Amino acid sequence: MTDVKSPLLHIDEQINALCARSGRDPHSVQLLAVSKTRTADELAQLADQGQRHFGENYLQEALDKIAALQGRGLVWHFIGPIQSNKTRDIAAHFDWVHSVDRLKVARRLSEQRGPDLPPLNVCLQVNVDDEASKSGVPLAGVAELAEQIEALPNLRLRGLMAIPRADNDDGNRAAFRQLAMTLSQLRNTMPALDTLSMGMSADYAVAIEEGATVIRLGTALFGPRRPKA
Repeated sequence: MTDVKSPLLHIDEQINALCARSGRDPHSVQLLAVSKTRTADELAQLADQGQRHFGENYLQEALDKIAALQGRGLVWHFIGPIQSNKTRDIAAHFDWVHSVDRLKVARRLSEQRGPDLPPLNVCLQVNVDDEASKSGVPLAGVAELAEQIEALPNLRLRGLMAIPRADNDDGNRAAFRQLAMTLSQLRNTMPALDTLSMGMSADYAVAIEEGATVIRLGTALFGPRRPKA
C-alpha cells in the first residue's frame, strides 16, 4: 500500500460527521488502529500522520513492533485472547487491555504490572450475544467481575468491550445498545467508567450512534487483512 493517508483522513471525516449527526463531541471517539499482521513500517506511516493508538492481537508480533517503534509516544492496546502464560509481557508492555474476561487473568495482570508503571487500563470483554465459541464474560456476570477487578491495585477498570455476532441483521445495533446499557448500569456504582470499546470496520457507524468511545478499525485503515505468517 503506497498511500495510507487517504483512509485515515476519510475515517476521521466519517467520525466527525457521525458525531455531529448524533450530537456527540468528535473528540469523545478514539480511533484504535487494529494493526495485527501489519509491519512496523506500515504503523510508522500512520503514526507520522498523527495516529497514536494501536491494537494488537498476537503478543510476540506486538512486542517486536513495540520495540521497533519505541520513542514515538504510541499507546498500545492488547485486544486479543489472553493466555495466562502471556500476562507478564502484556502487563509490562501495554497501556490498555480490552479482553479481560476472567478474574484469574486480571489478578495476574495486576500482580505483574511493574511498580514504575501507571495502573493498566482494562476493559471487560462481554459475550454480548452469548456465543459458545467466543470469549467474554456473560452479561449476567459483568457486575460481579467488575467489582472484583475494580479492587485490584494495579489495574484501572475503564469500561466494556464486545465483538458482536458477524451475522446480526441490524448492523449490531441491538448488541451495541445492550453493551451501552450495561455500562450505564455499572456506572451507578462505578461512576468513573468511561469506555465502550465496540465497532469495527463493517459496523463502526452504528457503534458510534450507540455510544462507542473506542472503535477498532483494521481493514478500513490498512485494506484487506493479510494472513498471519
